[in-house]
Amino acid sequence: MTTTSKDLNDRIAVVAGGTRGAGRGIAVELGAAGATVYVTGRTTAAERSPLGRPETIEDTARLVDEAGGTGIPVRIDHTEPEEVRTLIERIAYGHGRLDILVNDVWGGDPLTEWDTPFWQHDLINGIALLRNAVETHIITSWHAAPLLAKTPGSLVIEVTDGVSDRYRGSLFYDLAKAAVIRLAVAQAADLRPHGVTVVALTPGFLRSEAVLEHFGVDEAGWRNGIARDPNFAFSETPRYIGRAIASLAADADKLQRSGTATSTWELAKAYGFVDIDGTQPDWGQRARELGLSA
Repeated sequence: MTTTSKDLNDRIAVVAGGTRGAGRGIAVELGAAGATVYVTGRTTAAERSPLGRPETIEDTARLVDEAGGTGIPVRIDHTEPEEVRTLIERIAYGHGRLDILVNDVWGGDPLTEWDTPFWQHDLINGIALLRNAVETHIITSWHAAPLLAKTPGSLVIEVTDGVSDRYRGSLFYDLAKAAVIRLAVAQAADLRPHGVTVVALTPGFLRSEAVLEHFGVDEAGWRNGIARDPNFAFSETPRYIGRAIASLAADADKLQRSGTATSTWELAKAYGFVDIDGTQPDWGQRARELGLSA
């Protein structure tokens, strides 16, 4: 099953952490499927977040509009419960429903110290990472759950990194990514009686704005980065995970997946969608070829 431009017409979505990367790709693809998408984050045209990157929520909302949906940028710090509460109240008043919640808040890259024993990792940064990447998801779901429970067939996505029990190379990073998988399991148990589907979802090797910059390429010329790292040949755009979520949201039988952790490559096989270049990247297969767990 693949989505069409109208599969999510009249659906209301929140992409928490939709400024850039996977969040932006998700917001755009939900818009392409016809949804109204509330794009939240801390970087606006007037003010940057501590990450200091140039992408803004207004830019993402504009891309949602251009894709055929309705993008609504809302500046929110998801560590602040009152800001999240105000957003959900706005949606409840304006629409009376919430069909899709994507918990993609992250902001942990500058806080992560790789190849460092956990006792040598800066403790303040480590705790801040967990607050950014886990506490924000709990706060957002806590406020959104009552409205989701009133919306038949609604969907919650917890964006993670990997679906296996492999150690991800940093205690704080690993704990954050594993924790949101457990958040999906727990939310699924509590929301299943209300017909709400909750799934943890990982992309593969993601060509985010920051990754493209790291490789010194743009999206049009991304293959030039393969010489630097052969694994880059198996990477995917942020739109790929967006298409995974749009396909899942449109699936009338998605509740059977609730409480599971899955991947873009698994859902691509199940629903038949492709990345924007017509390929179907399979990072799981590449990981197996390398003797790794995805």
